[in-house]
Amino acid sequence: MKRSRTPKPTNGHTGPDAQSARRADIEATNSPRTRHVSDNAPQIFSALVFALAFIATTSAGYVLAQQMNVWVLCVGFAAAVIAVFTVRIAAQWESVVILRLGSFQRVAGPGIFFTIPFIEHIALRADLRIMLTGFFAEEALTSDLVPVNVDAAVFWMVWDAQKACLEVENYYDAVSMAAQTALRDSLGRKSLSDVIVHRNKLDEELKEKVDEKTSTWGISVLSVEIRDIVIPKELQRDMAAAAKAEREKDARIVLAEVERDVAEMLLEATKIYRNDEMAFELRSMHLLSEGVKESSGTLVIPSAYSEGFKRSNHGTDQSMIER
Repeated sequence: MKRSRTPKPTNGHTGPDAQSARRADIEATNSPRTRHVSDNAPQIFSALVFALAFIATTSAGYVLAQQMNVWVLCVGFAAAVIAVFTVRIAAQWESVVILRLGSFQRVAGPGIFFTIPFIEHIALRADLRIMLTGFFAEEALTSDLVPVNVDAAVFWMVWDAQKACLEVENYYDAVSMAAQTALRDSLGRKSLSDVIVHRNKLDEELKEKVDEKTSTWGISVLSVEIRDIVIPKELQRDMAAAAKAEREKDARIVLAEVERDVAEMLLEATKIYRNDEMAFELRSMHLLSEGVKESSGTLVIPSAYSEGFKRSNHGTDQSMIER
């Protein structure tokens, strides 16, 4: 699963208040804190089982004893408690790990399943849906010793409830810590420009690292995505100045290349005019014609230019051409 996202531009808000607000925002989006009404279904079902078992047992005791006394109520209560610990349900997205006398017995669910009261107990209700965990790295140093604050999110899911229960104590926190450690390690081996420009590569690298750690826990990492990269405000100004200088440098290089090309063309034209006098005269007449077209008054030219308009031996000097 790969969610499309547009990375937010870096900013200079790196104070304690901003960091606390960003941390609270990340933690608020974590999947373990997201609760749904349907999550209360096991408790509601257990209450229903308790009520039905209590009513059925006390009714049978009343019929047998021909009276309602404290013993009938106690037997009904005990039977209801046993029924609650026997008949259970699991949601469609849940996988329930059951231990018998402390040893792994089986994985049950979804739907109705049964346990032996006081002998078997539920060790874990693993949510098999795709989970979201936000994590961050504050004041992490890149390879060029630039402190950055990076926020990221990891999408993962449990594919083996048995391993998630037996191999790791708290797989929610373990995934978050593994992702945070991998993020700091990756940032320490990359320069700031690599982190900003090649975010996709950093996402893939983090995914591989975190998945390598969590695969032994029965957890598969689907994707890791960088949400935001915050750098110091002073460094932002320096980077903006460097980018501006780089653009000016590129512009000057382009201008110099254009001037070089023009000079080469003029040099080539000079060779042609030097070897062909007629071409030079035609060029001179062309320039004169363009000047006459654009001029709205009188154009005064040297008499030598007028010789190009006639090729006879009895040339006449012309000092002025009037439109």
